[in-house]
Amino acid sequence: MSITSDRPAVTESTASAAADMQWIDGPGGFTGVEPTLEWAEEVRRLAKARNATLLAHNYELPAIQDVADHVGDSLALSRIAAEVDSDEIVFCGVHFMAETAKILSPDKRVLIPDARAGCSLADSITADELRAWKDEFPDAMVVSYVNTTAEVKGLTDICCTSSNAVDVVASIDPDRDVLFLPDQFLGAHVKRETGRDNIHIWAGECHVHAGINGDELTEQAAAHPDADLFIHPECGCATSALYLAGEGAVPDDRVKILSTGGMIDAARETGAKQVLVATEIGMLHQLRKAAPGIDFQAVNDRASCPYMKMITPAALLRALREGRDEVFVADDVAARARQSVERMISIGNPGSGE
Repeated sequence: MSITSDRPAVTESTASAAADMQWIDGPGGFTGVEPTLEWAEEVRRLAKARNATLLAHNYELPAIQDVADHVGDSLALSRIAAEVDSDEIVFCGVHFMAETAKILSPDKRVLIPDARAGCSLADSITADELRAWKDEFPDAMVVSYVNTTAEVKGLTDICCTSSNAVDVVASIDPDRDVLFLPDQFLGAHVKRETGRDNIHIWAGECHVHAGINGDELTEQAAAHPDADLFIHPECGCATSALYLAGEGAVPDDRVKILSTGGMIDAARETGAKQVLVATEIGMLHQLRKAAPGIDFQAVNDRASCPYMKMITPAALLRALREGRDEVFVADDVAARARQSVERMISIGNPGSGE
């Protein structure tokens, strides 16, 4: 979503109030600044002064999403970063996302509001672990989810997103082994859809998505029999959703395994009055904006990523005022990683944005 609404002018009073905003650095991130009108106007003023484009992932706090120039999934935002005419990119997301933006736009300065915002999924495989795995299967093709570090992408043959993982793996010679990493639930989804027996799946997971379990989904589906189910393939409950459909507990056409961008498209098209959503709860904000007449409810309302939520109003203000934290990727790593991302983009369906 590009910000196109009329914005109030920055008056002397709002500028004065913004000047008083000070952040506090605590164990959970930067705090002390509320997302007021004055804050939003100061963020926009600073971004304009820096010639910066603000990007926000779908899982960010609603206030962060609303102040951003663009909102979407990680790869779509990185492609926007490469296309916009800005000196700087401020990526409101987790660290691997800002790295990907830097890989695709090496001549731009990329900032992340808090460099400590990591990712449990990206951390579930290191470059050294991938090297050792490749040594076990020297002729295999390596397919890495974009939720990986730049170093891992640099050791990858082709990247994928949750929306195109099936297409990417299907494009590979069926007789060739595939190493799929790092998400075991997305890997299981790809294996089901492609029917490949020669796909080897790394046992990684996003701790937030893995925590959305089948029991919760079954209970929620029973309590809301007319609701559609939007399930992210990283979720631990994805298999349960398909089981419910297979058993007739939920009509097959109501179960949709979707990327975050795919959820936005499906929200605009569904005829359901209520939708149960299995992904990080920040996604609800964009879904409700896309289809305000539908009742979107989280399958697990505790599925909140603490790393995404480290991108606070205070952190964003700090980044814009002080030019911190800048993201760097070594040139040789970036060049190899860029190849794996560009191979994916050439297949099509590279991810969804706004």
